Amino acid sequence: MTRHPAFGLALAAFGALVLTPDAMLLRLSGMAGPQMLGWRGLFMGTALLLIWLLISRRRRADLALLGSGAGIAIVGCQFFNSTFFALGIAGAPVAIVLFGVATTPIFAALLARLLLGERTARATWFTIVAVAVGIGIAVLGGGGVVAPTGAVVFGAAAGLGVAAMLAFNFVVLRAHPHLPIPLLIGLGALCAGVAGVTVTGPAHMLDGNVWAIAITGCIILPVSFLSLSFASRHTAAANVSLLLLLETVLGPVWVWLAMGEAMTPAMLLGGGIVVGSIALYLLHVRQSVRRDTIKTTNLAAK
Repeated sequence: MTRHPAFGLALAAFGALVLTPDAMLLRLSGMAGPQMLGWRGLFMGTALLLIWLLISRRRRADLALLGSGAGIAIVGCQFFNSTFFALGIAGAPVAIVLFGVATTPIFAALLARLLLGERTARATWFTIVAVAVGIGIAVLGGGGVVAPTGAVVFGAAAGLGVAAMLAFNFVVLRAHPHLPIPLLIGLGALCAGVAGVTVTGPAHMLDGNVWAIAITGCIILPVSFLSLSFASRHTAAANVSLLLLLETVLGPVWVWLAMGEAMTPAMLLGGGIVVGSIALYLLHVRQSVRRDTIKTTNLAAK
């Protein structure tokens, strides 16, 4: 079945918007990084594996793909993505971590070019440069103001780690469209959860607000990650990554509303540049799709 060219973009936008309250709920849990990782991974992994059991019609074949290089890569990406994000959110300003995650399209474009030979459109590169400028302004304007400089640097490094793992995940899924997404991502999340429980210790897992992690782990993460991962099969990895930047801007707003964690003027300016760049890019893509559709219709009429 042929999908409309905008289907992948719409699916990615939906996944990114659903993901935006994730950081807020992690903060509301009041948990340390490893404990967050434990609950987040257990809830998300269990939910995705149940989804796989319900929808898969080729379970034996899916399990066989677990041992493939691409299958192992997706499991590993999810494990490290979950780990970096939980530790970063627990130990650094949310905005700084999410601005680091905003470099996902840079990694995606480079990896798609390197591994798939996929050409990245000029408009995408312009948007990437604008986003990088916005991130730089935000990071440089946050150190020593909203948190100690060490925490800001740690948060940015964690965000960069998440970005690299997400980008690799999108590129591998685009190159291998038959991989069982719920099974592989669910298993990676479950492994991260087991690691978090091991470090925390079972006796301390009930500290904090488990309900907040349950909401994000059982609903927000499965819905958003499945949407983003399936979107990577219908549009370029860099496009999915760009739409993921919606979390970069809206995530800190949720945290500010719930926790009062303020952002500096420089961080707001950087976030504004990111949002404006995404808006212009989406407008450009929409116009390009419309022109291509009109051109195809005219050729068919002839």
